[in-house]
Amino acid sequence: MEFIAKTREDTIEVAKEFATKLQGGDVVLLSGELGAGKTTFTKGIALALGVTEPVTSPTFTIIKEYQGKELALYHMDMYRLSGDLTELGLEEYLGKKDGVCVIEWCAVEEIHARVFEISLAYCKEGRRIIIREEERA
Repeated sequence: MEFIAKTREDTIEVAKEFATKLQGGDVVLLSGELGAGKTTFTKGIALALGVTEPVTSPTFTIIKEYQGKELALYHMDMYRLSGDLTELGLEEYLGKKDGVCVIEWCAVEEIHARVFEISLAYCKEGRRIIIREEERA
């Protein structure tokens, strides 16, 4: 699927609509340049999940946990890190049925879950959002 988001609010709306497909244990991998809208997209997912607290980038904390109405949101940022999730002790979050993992700046191959790869990029019209789904069982 591909979308064009002209505004920040459009990005949030695309993310909210996308989040209606998410189930416990799903993993969302976000990629894009700095400022492309990865955290904004995550805010839309959080709103759809019923998270009420403000969602901020976990760049310096590595992971932030939020509780939604039914599912938790595990928001991770791998931007400053070299090494994989296993080396960092974060693999325990992958596939947890009580929540959804959203990981910025991550290209993990060894994920055994339903994975959505979302690419955000600047374009003439605003932001191009491309969503791919893959089952990695």
